Amino acid sequence: NRLMDVLFQPQVQQQLDDEQSSNQIAKLVGAETIPDWPSRNILLANAHGLHARPATQLVNLTKTFSGDLQVSVDGGSFVSAKSLTKLLSLGCQRGQRLTFIAEPDTDAILALDQIVEAVRDGLGEEVEPIEENLFLNSVLDQDSSAETEQYEITHCGIAASSGLAFGPAHVIKPKKFNYDRYAGSLKEEKEKLEIAIRTVKNTIHQYISKSASKDIKQIFLAHLEMLDDPDLIQQVHLALNHNLSAAAAWHEHIEKAAKAQEGLKDKLLAERAADLRDIGDKVLAILCNEPEVEEPEQPYILIMHDVGPSDVARLNKDRVAGILTSIGGASAHSAIVARALGIPAVVGAGDAVLNIDSHAVVLINGDTGEFEVNPSPEQIEHAIREREVQRLRREEAEKSAHEPAITTDQHQIEIAANVGKIVDTAKAVQNGAEAIGLLRTELVFMSHNSAPDELAQEKDYRHVLDALEGRPLVVRTLDVGGDKPLPYLPIAAEENPFLGLRGIRLTLRKPTLLRQQLIALLKSADNRPLRIMFPMVGRVEEWRAAKGILDEVLQQYPCENLEVGIMIEVPSAALLTPILAKEVDFFSIGTNDLTQYTMAIDRGHPILSAEADGLHPSILLLIDQTVRAAHANNKWVGICGELAADPKAVPILMGLGVDELSMSISSIPLVKAQVRHLNYAECQKLAQKALLCDSATAVRELAE
Repeated sequence: NRLMDVLFQPQVQQQLDDEQSSNQIAKLVGAETIPDWPSRNILLANAHGLHARPATQLVNLTKTFSGDLQVSVDGGSFVSAKSLTKLLSLGCQRGQRLTFIAEPDTDAILALDQIVEAVRDGLGEEVEPIEENLFLNSVLDQDSSAETEQYEITHCGIAASSGLAFGPAHVIKPKKFNYDRYAGSLKEEKEKLEIAIRTVKNTIHQYISKSASKDIKQIFLAHLEMLDDPDLIQQVHLALNHNLSAAAAWHEHIEKAAKAQEGLKDKLLAERAADLRDIGDKVLAILCNEPEVEEPEQPYILIMHDVGPSDVARLNKDRVAGILTSIGGASAHSAIVARALGIPAVVGAGDAVLNIDSHAVVLINGDTGEFEVNPSPEQIEHAIREREVQRLRREEAEKSAHEPAITTDQHQIEIAANVGKIVDTAKAVQNGAEAIGLLRTELVFMSHNSAPDELAQEKDYRHVLDALEGRPLVVRTLDVGGDKPLPYLPIAAEENPFLGLRGIRLTLRKPTLLRQQLIALLKSADNRPLRIMFPMVGRVEEWRAAKGILDEVLQQYPCENLEVGIMIEVPSAALLTPILAKEVDFFSIGTNDLTQYTMAIDRGHPILSAEADGLHPSILLLIDQTVRAAHANNKWVGICGELAADPKAVPILMGLGVDELSMSISSIPLVKAQVRHLNYAECQKLAQKALLCDSATAVRELAE
């Protein structure tokens, strides 16, 4: 009551209207205040980081002062600066920022300057100084120490689910389970394990019943299969028979299986190790009586080492504003779940994100992979405005999605859709697709438990053509291998699957499989516009061999409205386009793989993926040569990689003369709307300038 009386006094309200610190407000209402802990920051310059020798020097120095001294690394949790083990656990590397804080009213306050000077001098080691002016000076007095970590940090991970999001960080670090390795009663341990597994199964069934997403349901069904795996249970029971506790037996076997999964050369399969650990931790948490982490009441950015599907499904979608992980790729299950729920996500951002202070504001951009810690109010306001602009822009674009994409000076470009599920064709047409620019038939194959025969394939392809209602269909023949294995089409282990048997290289070695697919396509066409293209062609001989098989099939199954082309995904094919353009009917450029192979960067690499930018001049030069060669022979060129929907790439690709852009279904209305505001002549000028740039960054700045 006294507090309310004070706060409602006019003179107090006037003072509160002015910007006040927490201590000043406390004094206004007569509350007791606790002095802030002063702090100092310093960059660690030691070449090998804060290892044992310099850490020992630091401990010896801090122990000479009586007050409490604590230290953190890059905004992480504070630990005692007088504990050698805790200092070493920080794992501080050269270039990371140490923040020291001192307990007020003791001689420890006097210690801060001496400690910072000792760290700057190398703590007993010779060091190469780091320029402090690259960072904000952060020697703070008592009244401003609450702003210790207000300097801005900008990082980049892998864009996994589009959208802008910001909010306080909710950091969940990997759990460390405590349990006894050995147990006394075999019967009791088996009962504990059985109860834990049954409890997790019941929880998963609840997730499945509540989820509206087919993708999420399929992931959880796979988790149930893991828990029902008789080999898994048998192996754990064998360990129990050797007197291990249920927790020890379960954890050790799950970790062994996960490490074996991680060791697979196939990237997509290796990423599934996260699912094993995810389901393993759920059972282990019950065995160890670990409490569930409480979710904040307000919308937040979820930060984890990796987000398991059950983590996302369990959390309230309305509160998880965005997701940021230290590991993972765009094809990981956590990314799939985030996209299914419409939650912006950035993955593979590095372990440093786990050191972000809980409640620190984080801004993420799921379209670019960028994220910022403690963004300025102006950046937050800009993000809010941009998010609203994006919403209004999409609403407006969807209203005119069925209108053609024609520039202000009357140049038209075809806008098509990339699809992998036959049922998505109707949705593509509803969103304004003028064609299917890429039907990924390997995903059609993957929807079957065994290799689909000719009749099954024909039924699937006919469904797509029926839904298109006369619009063209561009079909990629079976493209498996590399990151896309087929369980019923085993491929021998390869040193580098991405440079091995995949695409046309595989199907040419299995001509029966290729013939069967071609027959199914031709029979389903009924003279509707069908465009067949062969993937991963790197040599003229491969194109001619594939075309030879098609010509044989055409003798028995003629098709009047047919065009045959290749995908340009390998640099050698792009360089050979002057020769190939004389023989093919069209080119479709897969910019994802073309970028990966040209720049020798795995586009799923957690560190390098951001550098594999399809707007790099080397990629644009290959696209330019492909278009010139095609147009010289009256052939058309499409783009079916992610670049086709990149707002900065669209005017440049158009300016290079590309005839078709094929993209994800959701991108179609926005790209069509963008094209209607462009001038083709200006796009041509822009494209020529882009070809002269020296980096992808320069191209993007030019496009901006």
